[in-house]
Amino acid sequence: MPKTPHLPPSFSRARRWRIGFDVLLRTALVLAVVVMVNYLGAQFFQRIYLSSQTQVKLSSRTLSVLHSITNHVSVTLYYDKTDEMYPTIAGLLKEYQAAAPNLSVQTVDYVRDAGEAQKVKEKYKLSLPTDKDLVIFDCDDHVKVVSGDALVKYTLEQIPGEKDRTYRRKPVAFNGELLFTSALLAVQNDKPFKAYFLQGQGEPSLSDSGEQGYLKFGELLGQNYIATQPLTLTGDNVVPDDCNLLIIAGPRMAFSEAELQKISQYIAQGGRLMVLFNYFSVKTPTGLEEILTRWGVNANPSVVQDLPQASSREGFDIIVNHFGNHPVVNPLAGLAMQLVLPRAVSSINQDNPPADAPTATELMFSGPDSTLVGQPGVPPQSYPLMVAVEQKAATGMANTRGNLRMIVAGDSFFLDNQMIKAGANRDFLGYAANWLLDRTALLEGIGSRPVTEFRLIMTQDQQKDVRWLLLAALPGGVLLLGWLVWLVRRK
Repeated sequence: MPKTPHLPPSFSRARRWRIGFDVLLRTALVLAVVVMVNYLGAQFFQRIYLSSQTQVKLSSRTLSVLHSITNHVSVTLYYDKTDEMYPTIAGLLKEYQAAAPNLSVQTVDYVRDAGEAQKVKEKYKLSLPTDKDLVIFDCDDHVKVVSGDALVKYTLEQIPGEKDRTYRRKPVAFNGELLFTSALLAVQNDKPFKAYFLQGQGEPSLSDSGEQGYLKFGELLGQNYIATQPLTLTGDNVVPDDCNLLIIAGPRMAFSEAELQKISQYIAQGGRLMVLFNYFSVKTPTGLEEILTRWGVNANPSVVQDLPQASSREGFDIIVNHFGNHPVVNPLAGLAMQLVLPRAVSSINQDNPPADAPTATELMFSGPDSTLVGQPGVPPQSYPLMVAVEQKAATGMANTRGNLRMIVAGDSFFLDNQMIKAGANRDFLGYAANWLLDRTALLEGIGSRPVTEFRLIMTQDQQKDVRWLLLAALPGGVLLLGWLVWLVRRK
């Protein structure tokens, strides 16, 4: 038999090396391009948020707080990873970490990692059975703990198709950013600002949960790291030295001369003041009107009323969407507020004001067809409803409490428990409080984020059918199909 000729290999060793090198080089180039695109995207382009569930694009206020962090803040996510809201919470904290180099986040699953969980318990003294599902903020031993129960608002929803009435907790709103940013403010400051809430002339109470109470007002200040405390100026009581903000909301009776003198002294010392009038004080002057006149504010004893189509309750309230130019209301551009029978409050123009005269700026206005109740002869026009006042200390001098700032509004009901949810009322309170306290970096509001669910709800019978389908029918069908193919091929 003739010998089979010896054939040379299809690829020489040198060619194989060239092909291998080429593959490695191309792979390295692809990886380099991917890394470069990610780097450029992170540095120069806006991040794209694709998750409809987490919706973790941070507000301007939160970014301001994160960028202002100078000390290291550690965040411990002490959570059960199987909890349905864990991915949302972890995703939000990942965004916080990306925006703040001095913030670190670690997750401790207390169900599956008993060792690390015990260390967290000992460090933060967690001894109660309810101490679980927590987000712990720690900055130089200043600790703020956010409970998972406070992060999500739930509603009860009946599961359709069940024979018995069965309900489940459905998440409807996520307060993560609101509470996390408040916690960051808390751990970075030794003590919160203190706001005193004047009582004694018929003002609402911060503990009143009724429609006209101010419980939610106080809660919102607390979220901005402002502690609230009631105050009366009767007897020997004066405005305390640690008062960062004095709030006079909805007085219905006149102040005594002694009380007015104490308030006037507080203002002259460079105090921060928020005054909210309402229609109850139209016929009963409180005495504050005369004091405010000295600082360039005219609290008109007339109620402003708008046309029915410009309000939601036939002229009893006013929809405000015309704002002045001021840090308090600039973030409200494009939004609307809802006030209830407000008094007209305007600035007083002086022909030749002194150099140290306070600056009074009108913040918001009624519609062009507004009228004054009880004054039919006055033609319709737009009326100012709120004024902000600021006065800096003269050169070489310093006020005891700082530079004077105040906000005077013609309505107090727009911030009660019922109305604070209307329009941008809640946002305004946050802007106003932070401006009064000279925290301009925080003049952006944070609200609850809706939770969008993509859930398939089935009854117990339907779950059994699906279980049999997945565990028996589908695998059985695959086996049957394979057996038929084997039969066909055998023939």
